[in-house]
Amino acid sequence: MKQVNDAHETEYEVLPEVTVSAPGRFHLIGEHSWFCKDKTLSMAVNLPVYVAVSARDDSVLRFYFPQLNERKRANLSSLKFRREDRWANAIKAVIYGFTSGGFDVRGMNFTVYSDILPSAGFGITTAIKAGTAIAVRALLDLHCSDVQLLQVIERGNKLFLNTGNYLADNFAALYSKENTLILTDHAKASWDYVPFVFSDKVVMLTDARVPRISVWDEETVRETENVLLLGELKEAKSNVYGGWVYDSDSTNVNEVLSVVGEDIRRRLLCIMQEHQNILMAQEGLATQQFGIFARAVNRSHESMRDLYEISCPEIDWILKRVNELEPNLEDVRNPVTCGRITGKGFGRCLYTIIRREDVPEFQKKLKEYERIFGFHPSSYEVRPVQGVHIVD
Repeated sequence: MKQVNDAHETEYEVLPEVTVSAPGRFHLIGEHSWFCKDKTLSMAVNLPVYVAVSARDDSVLRFYFPQLNERKRANLSSLKFRREDRWANAIKAVIYGFTSGGFDVRGMNFTVYSDILPSAGFGITTAIKAGTAIAVRALLDLHCSDVQLLQVIERGNKLFLNTGNYLADNFAALYSKENTLILTDHAKASWDYVPFVFSDKVVMLTDARVPRISVWDEETVRETENVLLLGELKEAKSNVYGGWVYDSDSTNVNEVLSVVGEDIRRRLLCIMQEHQNILMAQEGLATQQFGIFARAVNRSHESMRDLYEISCPEIDWILKRVNELEPNLEDVRNPVTCGRITGKGFGRCLYTIIRREDVPEFQKKLKEYERIFGFHPSSYEVRPVQGVHIVD
């Protein structure tokens, strides 16, 4: 907090009036199937972003990011998206969400303080938005409920940034609790808390530093006709979490998906498998059986790699080394480790959940990875934490 206060005071010659901490985040399973009204399992983690703010007497908005040594500015009377403003566009989007919703906003000074840069992923941009929303509401004493605050962020995403409304991202940033995961049901626009009780495990979040490349356009699988095809394969089932499953009859599945090409068919099959993986992971968490949860995570990576085709050799290499940490490689029906690619992009980030005793060996494997592939990875030990909140 002293560093945040010092940075803000040095830049603006006043101390911040409100400072908010917002968590980083990663998705365990389901970030590539939300558009089919499926489910997403997410973890808010202890990679905090601080948003400090103070009021101004004019309509000017000033933005400062010390770690990047970047400064941006805008005016409430001419608030526009500017590509060169990069991270500051996230703050402007939230302010636009307030003003377009009829809230009275004034000029402000913002400092964004984060040791993890937005380019790494890990939900940092979403954390900036959530932190800004809470900070502005508190600073200006706006009569804005939590539901309205979510709508503010959604308006900023849709109308200012021209992006989708990623509910799982927002729910994890705003509503997470310590030692708990967020399970988003996109069909109901709601979330559940799922306790993460595996205290004997260590969660490692790793940026493999592989350049992000898109080998295919994900928008092709999100086309309306594909979503409708999957809708035909959904079946109500009262005794499962969420109340529905995808049809498991291969004859029916093949018949419905016969109208699309092979690439699209594989990716739609992957989405169907992702929903089953979510249900399996939820069961493992609810019954405190790590083996069930770990199988779901590992199967999810396999389908992301083989069917959805978003992984890369570098990440696959790391996860293979993680699998080799299993004490009995001949029988992995009850695994003690798991891991998966994560993020909306193609490649680069992954998470692993391993035993504490295996952390030194995992770190050794990352050094070997650097020697082989030439990329210097960043790895963080993380845990589920509270969502965005005001700090003293």
